[in-house]
Amino acid sequence: YFPPPAAKEDFLGCLVKEIPPRLLYAKSSPAYPSVLGQTIRNSRWSSPDNVKPLYIITPTNVSHIQSAVVCGRRHTVRIRVRSGGHDYEGLSYRSLQPETFAVVDLNKMRAVWVDGKARTAWVDSGAQLGELYYAIYKASPTLAFPAGVCPTIGVGGNFAGGGFGMLLRKYGIAAENVIDVKLVDPNGKLHDKKSMGDDHFWAVRGGGGESFGIVVAWQVKLLPVPLTVTIFKISKTVSEGAVDIINKWQVVAPQLPADLMIRIIAQGPKATFEAMYLGTCKTLTPLMSSKFPELGMNPSHCNEMSWIQSIPFVHLGHRDALEDDLLNRNNSFKPFAEYKSDYVYQPFPKTVWEQILNTWLVKPGAGIMIFDPYGATISATPESATPFPHRKGVLFNIQYVNYWFAPGAAAAPLSWSKDIYNYMEPYVSKNPRQAYANYRDIDLGRNEVVNDVSTYASGKVWGQKYFKGNFERLAITKGKVDPTDYFRNEQSIPPLIKKY
Repeated sequence: YFPPPAAKEDFLGCLVKEIPPRLLYAKSSPAYPSVLGQTIRNSRWSSPDNVKPLYIITPTNVSHIQSAVVCGRRHTVRIRVRSGGHDYEGLSYRSLQPETFAVVDLNKMRAVWVDGKARTAWVDSGAQLGELYYAIYKASPTLAFPAGVCPTIGVGGNFAGGGFGMLLRKYGIAAENVIDVKLVDPNGKLHDKKSMGDDHFWAVRGGGGESFGIVVAWQVKLLPVPLTVTIFKISKTVSEGAVDIINKWQVVAPQLPADLMIRIIAQGPKATFEAMYLGTCKTLTPLMSSKFPELGMNPSHCNEMSWIQSIPFVHLGHRDALEDDLLNRNNSFKPFAEYKSDYVYQPFPKTVWEQILNTWLVKPGAGIMIFDPYGATISATPESATPFPHRKGVLFNIQYVNYWFAPGAAAAPLSWSKDIYNYMEPYVSKNPRQAYANYRDIDLGRNEVVNDVSTYASGKVWGQKYFKGNFERLAITKGKVDPTDYFRNEQSIPPLIKKY
C-alpha cells in the first residue's frame, strides 16, 4: 500500500528527498539529451517522435533504485530500466504510445567482484559484458563465463533474456549459470534468491528484462577454459562452393563436440565460418579433417590465444588492445537497425541455401544473416529449466541483421528484412514460429492494456514465440509478484491471476 502523496509533493519532490539531485535529469536539464543518447545503440530510437522519459535516474546504489520505485508507485509514474542500451526495440528507454514514465539507467552501477577460489562472481546489471569478462580474466586466466559475443552489451539485459555466445555449446546460456540475484520488487523491497521464492527466481533467469522487478546484481558460476583456445575464420564465396559447405554445416555443426563452436556470418555472396575451439590447433586440425573436411581447414587458419583475447578477436577481428576493447563504454557505432530471429529444427533443402546466397543476400537493401549452431549443452538442458525454451532438436538459430546510416535510407533494408522473413517461413520452427527474446522484435506482437493492465491474450501472441510453453508460468509468476502490472512495456510479461 502506498500512502497518498503530501499535497505539495510531486514525483520529483519525492525523488530528491532520497536521491542526490545530480543523479536526476529532467527533460529540461541541459545534460538530458546526452544522458539519454549515450547508450542508445539503434539510431532509429533517437528521433524526436519517440516518446521519451519524463526523468532519467542514474542510481549509484540500491537505495536509489528502491526510492525511484516507491516514488513512481506513489505518483503513478512507471519505470523502465536500461543497462546497456542494446535493446533492439529501445523499449527500455522509449514508449510506443504516450505514457508518463521515468528511466532508471544503471550506467553508474557496474561493479564486478570475482571470487577465483569459489569460482563465482557478483556483477552489477549496469556493467558491460566486456567489463565482466576482463574482471574474470584478471582473477584467473582459466575461468570464463558464457554470455554474449559483443563486449558493450549490458549484463542486466543479456542475462535477463537468456544470453549466449561462443560458449553456448559448452556451457549453455548465461541465465542457466546464474546462482543468485539482488532484485528490487514492485514495492521497492530488496530480495535475493532465498526471499523471492523459486518461481520468481526462475522467471528472472531468461524471462526477459523488467517484468518481474529490477535486478540490480547477479551472482554467476564461473566455468573452466583452457589457457589456449583456437579461433579460425574461413570465408567461402559461392564460386568457392559456399552453398555445399553450408549445406553440410547445418547437419555437422550441431553434432560436433561441445568444445567446438562454428557459427556462420553470411553477407553478400559469401559465408564466413567463425569458430572457437577450447583447445590447441594440434587437436583441432585432425578433428576438423574427420568431422568437416569440406571446409578445408588446416593449421594456417589457426589463431591460438587466451579466452579473453578471443572476445575482441571474434567481435572486431584483432586480439591486441585488450583493455581498450573490453572496457571501452563509448560506442560510436550507432547505425539505424532492424533485427529478426528464427529457430531451425529441420535441415534446409540445398535450394534454400542457394536462394539465400545467390539471391537474397545480394538484393538491394540486403542485410547480414548470422547462424549459431546449437546441440551439446544448450540443447541438453530441459525446456522448462529456465524460461529460455529453445533446446532439444534445435539445429541452429538465425539472426537477421540490417543496418543503414541515414534516416531516409530505411525503405530497402526494411522491406528486405520483412521479405526474407516471409520467405523463410516454411523452413523454420512452426506453431509457434519461435524467436529469441533478446533479439526483441515488436513485429511479433505487442501488449494491449485494458483497465491499466496488459492482457494475457495479447501477450500470448508474441510471448509464446519467445518462451513457448514457459509463457504461462511466467505470466502466473508475474500475477503473483506484480499483479498491478507496474513494471511494463510493450512486450513485458502480462500478469495472469489464477482464480481458484
